[in-house]
Amino acid sequence: MRLAYMENLSLTGAQKSKLRGLGQKLEATIKVGKEGLTPAFFTELSRALRAHDLIKLRFVGDADRTARSTLTTQIETQGHCTCVGAVGHTALFYKAASNPAESSLTVG
Repeated sequence: MRLAYMENLSLTGAQKSKLRGLGQKLEATIKVGKEGLTPAFFTELSRALRAHDLIKLRFVGDADRTARSTLTTQIETQGHCTCVGAVGHTALFYKAASNPAESSLTVG
């Protein structure tokens, strides 16, 4: 029996490295601003991850490193996705497609 998604999917270092490489070419799909992590944010996150598997997120405003780390952990937990890399004010999130045939990425 295959689960539709796996919360905090465990990826190898090589898989994360490959995804980070692919993510360098991406524009930020979603921005987290002064309103923080709202239900509307998670709706948009879910929609974006269903469409693209890998998205880049930008933290706008003056959130410090600790605040961005906390937000990243919350996004992973509540968004049922995995952060594959975070540098400065950007972070990459990955969620495996529920149907691998529909995925535009091969992580293996």
